[in-house]
Amino acid sequence: MSSKARVRKHNVPAMSPLLRALTHSRSAHEPVTAAMILQCYASLDAFQHGHGSRDLHMMLSRHLLVSQELARLGLGEDTLDDIQSGHAAMVHLDEREQRTGAWKLNDDEYARLRTALAILDAQLSVASLSEIANAQARMIEGLMRSARTRAIAEAVL
Repeated sequence: MSSKARVRKHNVPAMSPLLRALTHSRSAHEPVTAAMILQCYASLDAFQHGHGSRDLHMMLSRHLLVSQELARLGLGEDTLDDIQSGHAAMVHLDEREQRTGAWKLNDDEYARLRTALAILDAQLSVASLSEIANAQARMIEGLMRSARTRAIAEAVL
């Protein structure tokens, strides 16, 4: 056997040891998750009072998609229906805004979103940063697949 056949390739880790340690550190975890949930609740409040915007809508919708992915990864899979109900409320809000120009939630939508955000808050409190990053990556992949499918459908029409 040649000497080349016996040489092992060393796998370079995808993450540096420092970054890997940070993704499992609770001290790094809390500021990240607290900022995420604070953004969500601030957006909910803005929509409740009719002061929402497209940017707030996109941010809150993406966080709800991350929550769905966290549920699919095993963090509250029994709450998936409530998360999807909150996301449906966001879809209704978007449709209404396109018709009326107002970013205002009705009481039912507000309640459904409040429930979905309580679930996200609970998920973020137990998820590691790597699980959150994984859920975000899966959410982005899903959005890219959806955009690609939509582009193909429009090209066919």
